[in-house]
Amino acid sequence: AEGRASRCSSSSPNTSLTLPGSCSAREALASGAARAVVAVAQLSLGKSQGGGQRPQRENTVRTIAMDGTEGLVRGQKVLDSGAPIRIPVGPETLGRIMNVIGEPIDERGPITTKQFAAIHAEAPEFVEMSVEQEILVTGIKVVDLLAPYAKGGKIGLFGGAGVGKTVLIMELINNVAKAHGGYSVFAGVGERTREGNDLYHEMIESGVINLKDATSKVALVYGQMNEPPGARARVALTGLTVAEYFRDQEGQDVLLFIDNIFRFTQAGSEVSALLGRIPSAVGYQPTLATDMGTMQERITTTRKGSITSVQAIYVPADDLTDPAPATTFAHLDATTVLSRAIAELGIYPAVDPLDSTSRIMDPNIVGPEHYDVARGVQKILQDYKSLQDIIAILGMDELSEEDKLTVARARKIQRFLSQPFQVAEVFTGHMGKLVPLKETIKGFKQILAGEYDHLPEQAFYMVGPIEEAVAKAEKLAEEHA
Repeated sequence: AEGRASRCSSSSPNTSLTLPGSCSAREALASGAARAVVAVAQLSLGKSQGGGQRPQRENTVRTIAMDGTEGLVRGQKVLDSGAPIRIPVGPETLGRIMNVIGEPIDERGPITTKQFAAIHAEAPEFVEMSVEQEILVTGIKVVDLLAPYAKGGKIGLFGGAGVGKTVLIMELINNVAKAHGGYSVFAGVGERTREGNDLYHEMIESGVINLKDATSKVALVYGQMNEPPGARARVALTGLTVAEYFRDQEGQDVLLFIDNIFRFTQAGSEVSALLGRIPSAVGYQPTLATDMGTMQERITTTRKGSITSVQAIYVPADDLTDPAPATTFAHLDATTVLSRAIAELGIYPAVDPLDSTSRIMDPNIVGPEHYDVARGVQKILQDYKSLQDIIAILGMDELSEEDKLTVARARKIQRFLSQPFQVAEVFTGHMGKLVPLKETIKGFKQILAGEYDHLPEQAFYMVGPIEEAVAKAEKLAEEHA
């Protein structure tokens, strides 16, 4: 079908066209050699309606622009694509950066693939889903022990600037590729273009993206904060579609990173206002929960594979009751909180062991041994935290022998929660470690039992499994001898 642009605005042009019987959902506006893609948002198929808005003639659709609309004019020819926005998927997308409509934006030529998929899709049927709860072992001690990720789960990543979010994300991409043979997809939603560029170059330096051969482990999809709201509201779906291909066609355990999920909601609110919908609480769109649910329900485990999603969450004005973060929390299975206080101690990853939580931290899922060790670690760290005021005012000498032992073990545990990352080898000089879950549980269990009370706490800093701490202690003893 073909039509004409009847009204042009920066983010939501109107188009008059005779719609085909199926009411095809997405349109492309052609402008000479360049094209501007717009997506149908509202149809007006009946008679003209007033209703407080400008009347729309029948056979008029209101669209949302996926790119800048400079150069669009009234009366310009509009072509109906006859289908939703379709993007390239498959292994050819690895190591590449594309935008919301699947166009490469890394200046490395077209993405050569025969596979394409529509960005709008239904969530998997109930019968296709896997009912088993299973841990996705990341090889990162603090995550696997205290706030484990579920396969097909959704994890909220909280952290301010400079506490190590990017390095943690890169290590997760690296470890999932090495331990599970799985790929990752990174969706940059409404964040800074500079950060997206930095991430790309850091991934090249750390080997997560390889420009020389086809061994890249991640596909990047960017719709940054300079894009119109239509692009920012859909780019998460583009990233999700790339991840769904790896899950459904290649049977992989895929990691999907969304940075930042708040910007997805924010863009939805801007689009909603452009379409003239009545806002709900705090000015958000009335369809907030539906928009979020439609996207989040596609992130799940099926019988073929899984998509595990790590979502960075910006909390506006630190208000956890704001509708945007509050709606996101309803979907999360785990939270990983990065703490500046821990980063200042030089302990990386700076995951807060007392604030981070996981729904699968349950003895029926992780097993009684894992559960007991994790709770024991949290208890001793909490006891140490409550003793810190006394230590600061009166000093260690005023503590009872039992409390001194608690403090000594807690400080060893705190340091043993640190770990050298493979992607950070260039900064730290330490060789990166991927620690199996059994080794992690064994190490912390032995520290809690007092088997290593005789070792200095420096021995536990920036090591992998417990055997390395013992070897480091022997080395330290030799140096001091």
